[in-house]
Amino acid sequence: PILVHAEDDMLDVVINLVRKLGSKVHVCHISTASDLKQIIKAKKQGLPISCGVTPHHLFLTEKDVKRLGPFGKMKPPLQSKKDQDFLWKNLKFIDVVESDHAPHTVEEKESDSPSFGVPGLETTLPLLLTAVSEKRLTIDDIIRLCHTNPARIFNIKPDEQTYVEVDLNSSFIINNSSLFTKCGWSPFNGRKVKGKVLRVFVRGKKVFENGKILAKAGSGKILKSVVS
Repeated sequence: PILVHAEDDMLDVVINLVRKLGSKVHVCHISTASDLKQIIKAKKQGLPISCGVTPHHLFLTEKDVKRLGPFGKMKPPLQSKKDQDFLWKNLKFIDVVESDHAPHTVEEKESDSPSFGVPGLETTLPLLLTAVSEKRLTIDDIIRLCHTNPARIFNIKPDEQTYVEVDLNSSFIINNSSLFTKCGWSPFNGRKVKGKVLRVFVRGKKVFENGKILAKAGSGKILKSVVS
């Protein structure tokens, strides 16, 4: 599929092109009720369109921007609680949860011209598992949004020896000092989550366990697979 970042009127343009040309399109990081309504309508019309949402649009709103400052600056911006509620209510029409990872450093974010974007890769699963503990999601929803649908939409052949083991009952607080991302910060710093990654296996090889990366530095193929 063609991946696009399209909002508001531009989303109208994309949907009309899909209707005209029949090309498969995936709309990245949907954030508003109005945009998702357009996609739902297109899906019901049988158009070959899929969409994704980020954890920050599911778990943060425009009310968090003042607290986060430049660390809450992203595209699309954080939206209203009403928009967020609509995303949750219509999650069945969303195909993928995508981290939209943008690893800008603290210095870049605190500069006079802060970059857009937030890191989100390693906090995505704990946040979703927390939603499971709150009965907002099921494990099957996570599998659909983070595994089955991405594999189908992007034609990725899953490897049965590549998998993640989690502890659904383990709680912890997301802390900037313990993150693996080199940018060293998260918009979810200080948030308590329930659900922790215990082990990660890539092609049958254990590469992560109990908070430690076991893969050797520079083993690019393994690390790339973990990130993927």
